[in-house]
Amino acid sequence: MKILLLEDDPILSDIIAHHLDECGYDVTHVEDGESAMDEVIDGKFDLLIFDINVPKKSGLEVVKSIRAYNNTTPAILITAYQDTSHMKNGFESGCDDYIKKPFDLEELDLRINNIKKRFSIESEEIIKLDSNITLIPTKNRLKIVDTEHQIARKECEILLYLSSHKKRVVSAEELMQNLWEYESMPSDATIRVYIKNLRTMLGKDRIQTIRGSGYYFE
Repeated sequence: MKILLLEDDPILSDIIAHHLDECGYDVTHVEDGESAMDEVIDGKFDLLIFDINVPKKSGLEVVKSIRAYNNTTPAILITAYQDTSHMKNGFESGCDDYIKKPFDLEELDLRINNIKKRFSIESEEIIKLDSNITLIPTKNRLKIVDTEHQIARKECEILLYLSSHKKRVVSAEELMQNLWEYESMPSDATIRVYIKNLRTMLGKDRIQTIRGSGYYFE
């Protein structure tokens, strides 16, 4: 899910952008209304999150402008105003939801999820293992920098399990018990093949073998 965030407050924008990034969203951040207009014209987004009070062109004006061009991308407006008149203006200008400052991130999540349901926006689960490595479990896809690899389902499950248990050793037996049905448990050799394939893509140091104990994801 691609989100365009318009927010000029450096602290708030960092908090929101980091949170959305952690949630697996693809976030583009701009600090003024004119830049937001350029991004909307040049790109395609699933959701717009705009603060009203930003330089050059307000978030409200940006929404009104793009609606004039029949752009129906759902928009959530952020405002410090507490009166209903500004909320009324926002909805009349074409926004789809409002969130008032101060707000917590859980409220933002609830409003985003509501928009996703209303507009039937499919959110592709994206897990960032680090700044250069992204795992997309729903598609068994591993992206390293700008290169994508289609991996086996079990390789995806193993990588997801290891990354969820960082900083501790995971034994082959633990992987088998958690990722396979009892009647279809693989051999140790099969686990080693999966690990070898992952190392080929990730680099040999990302998954370390602790002799006699298991595997350690760095």
